[in-house]
Amino acid sequence: MPIPLSRTLLTTAALAFSLGAAQAQDKPVALKFASWVPAQHALNPALVAWGESLKAASGGTLTATMFPSEQLGKAFDHYDMARDGIADFSYVNPGYQPGRFPIFAAASLPFMISNAKAGSAAIDAWYRAYAAKEMKDVHFCFAFAHDPGAFHSRKKIVLPTDIKGMKVRPATSTVGQMITLLGGTNVQASAPESRDMLERGVAEAITFPWGSVMLFGIDKVVKYHMDVPLYATPFVWVMNNDKYNALSANQKKAVDSHCTSEWAEKVGSVWADFEISGRVKLAADPNREVYKLTPEQLAAWKQAVAPVEVQWANDVKKTGQDPVAVLSAFKQSLAKYKSGL
Repeated sequence: MPIPLSRTLLTTAALAFSLGAAQAQDKPVALKFASWVPAQHALNPALVAWGESLKAASGGTLTATMFPSEQLGKAFDHYDMARDGIADFSYVNPGYQPGRFPIFAAASLPFMISNAKAGSAAIDAWYRAYAAKEMKDVHFCFAFAHDPGAFHSRKKIVLPTDIKGMKVRPATSTVGQMITLLGGTNVQASAPESRDMLERGVAEAITFPWGSVMLFGIDKVVKYHMDVPLYATPFVWVMNNDKYNALSANQKKAVDSHCTSEWAEKVGSVWADFEISGRVKLAADPNREVYKLTPEQLAAWKQAVAPVEVQWANDVKKTGQDPVAVLSAFKQSLAKYKSGL
């Protein structure tokens, strides 16, 4: 069953009485929120809270229902679901579609992001210069990320050479390029499908954030966990264009006030806390091995994955953008928000 937007986990200011008398004439609009993660995932309550604040800001005229757990469609389809109006707002992993969003893929390059709290604001602030063109099929609301993830595997991975011959489920297309570069084989699967892939031996390792390892049951089929901020997966929260264009001026104002870098950080922070707590729980389990890399091992990884950036740059050039300028702008945003490595 869908989750009614009835609980607010984030403290938000009520804006309902500040939008003027004209708002009383606005027609009620019911919105469908689509999320492919399970109902109990930390992201869903954060988006529920966002929806409650949006409702208040619109004077109660914008209400919503959350549909989690792929109820409206598969994880890979969520961008197109927003484009086509199957969902009014949709939670999207652009990295699930290799080559479709090459500029946004900069945010999933290895060894870029240190944390997903300020990091979410940094990604959002940077990407706003490109979103209208690269994601023109939808109304971009905000971008955010999960806290950095790494390898979780059935056999221990220490050096880049350990990937050769392994079957790995990558988090994004950019991480998939890294796996190919290191001689591994990519096994494509959405997060909800990943445990089954590992359990059946179709994949031997996965790149995933920590708390979600337990939420999706992946901890039942892997034992080794590399404790290094290898990558972060960036996501977007987007709206159907027609739905946005049909709103009143006051309702658009309410939506615009909630499609900001500040909200990106709020939503990203709730999820980050969930993933951070997962690392603590996994490390406390005596039946598994959570291990750090030595400075020499870490240096070997950074050197080995450097060509991924070159491949990303070539993809960006095809869009007519300058990859040097794009990446420089991204790193500047990370530095501004103190969230780079």
